[in-house]
Amino acid sequence: MSNQVVEPVAIPTSHRAFFGHPIGLSTLFFTEMWERASYYGMRALLILYMTDTVRGGLGMDIQTGSAIYGLYTFGVYALALPGGWIADRLVGQRRAVLQGAVLIALGHYSLALPYFVAGTEYWSFYLGLFLVVIGTGLLKPNVSAIVGDLYADDEPARRDAGFSIFYMGINIGAVIGPFFCSLLGEKVNWHLGFSVAGIGMTFGLLQYALGARHLRGAGELKEDSADPGRLADARRKLAFALGLVIILAGSVIGLSRAGILPLTLVGFAQWTGGIIVVLALFYFAWVIGFVCRDQTERRRVGLCAILFIGAAMFWSGFEQAGSSFNLFAQDSTDRVYLGWETPAGWFQLINPMFIVMLAPVMGILWVKLNERNPSIPAKFGYGLVLLGAGFFVLAWGANYIPNGASADPGVGITPAWLLATYFFHTVGELCLSPIGLSSITKLSPKRLVGQMMGTWFMGAALGNLIAGLVAGYLEALPTVQLFTAVAGIAAGCGLLFLVLARPLNWLAAGVK
Repeated sequence: MSNQVVEPVAIPTSHRAFFGHPIGLSTLFFTEMWERASYYGMRALLILYMTDTVRGGLGMDIQTGSAIYGLYTFGVYALALPGGWIADRLVGQRRAVLQGAVLIALGHYSLALPYFVAGTEYWSFYLGLFLVVIGTGLLKPNVSAIVGDLYADDEPARRDAGFSIFYMGINIGAVIGPFFCSLLGEKVNWHLGFSVAGIGMTFGLLQYALGARHLRGAGELKEDSADPGRLADARRKLAFALGLVIILAGSVIGLSRAGILPLTLVGFAQWTGGIIVVLALFYFAWVIGFVCRDQTERRRVGLCAILFIGAAMFWSGFEQAGSSFNLFAQDSTDRVYLGWETPAGWFQLINPMFIVMLAPVMGILWVKLNERNPSIPAKFGYGLVLLGAGFFVLAWGANYIPNGASADPGVGITPAWLLATYFFHTVGELCLSPIGLSSITKLSPKRLVGQMMGTWFMGAALGNLIAGLVAGYLEALPTVQLFTAVAGIAAGCGLLFLVLARPLNWLAAGVK
């Protein structure tokens, strides 16, 4: 595709053919479905493959594997910011999605390469993770942006309904991916499981390329960004940023190898988390002190900063689904039914299935409550308390893990403990995640909405990184002690939000 400017064309009602919506929505729906299937399918295998010492895995200890997992999931969310910038300033959303899909597919095939070429286990693994991170950073924020571009400005209700259909694709993909990738990866060969993720992304790529004509100009580079002067300036800024990243990375690697800056992989992950926290604090302080124009804006941005902390805390527990919970399912849960051992990765299906069932219920509940609807801080509090409740359930169940459970998939606690944990976590997610997204758009000054949404994704990235680091303590601490500590911290933060809900709601300055 070229950088020519094509203005999106609002599609007449008579031409709507996908559940009463623009036919282009079907293209984006299936693109996102297959991308999420590949991402969650690969994620269901990742920590198990890295720590496996029997079936051809990488044989890493849990702390190292969890640190890599945390850095990988951190990168997936963190690179959504530069991915959105590249689309807005250089290539447009449509080309960014196409390029991202190609990189993701190549990343999964790189992870599958050792099945076909012996001796490529390590370099193909790290190359595969790198490509998936870069590709997801390009695809994830921009495919959603194109959905919004399909609709005219005067049909907000239809746009909201379109996004609801679109997000169903995410959850369908989150069910499909772990089912097939875990079945083949755990039962036959890890690398064949990764290849299934690549095949899924290839399906998404092909149907996106074939269905792009239905987008009717949506997602193309906007006229002001397509100006040759602006394009040249954007390319210079991108080159400078890439050069800076390469110099910094090279310096850290050089100093580490020289022994001047001894840094382990776990230490690097910890340093990354600390730097993100410091940068976020400085950013919010700068915006509140120098960018906000009045007290109302300062109060609302201050609440955004608090919600950033709450979101990071929530995702640091919730995103252990792919790390510590996956290892718990493998080593401590009875997975044998009628003589057949079910894949551990199948437990990753529970959360998206619960979302499909419970999201409409929660939506109806918020509407029914009307004036009694809890405030934004209160909903964050409920989400964190429910997160803690889920960890308390699993800590309680861990008391009953029989000896020898890790060596025999038929010996362990009943899966009902994990099922109950995922139930609490899903309800907590529905209290916090969609409310947080909506709240950031309402609380942010209009000229800063994009930046504030960036902080929300950065909170999710930070939470994913912390989740990986916390999972690394599974070897050093008893499971009961670790999960109880996480439960206490999460529930304590949730109770703090609930106790302070009234003064925190004052910061909203009228936003409900």
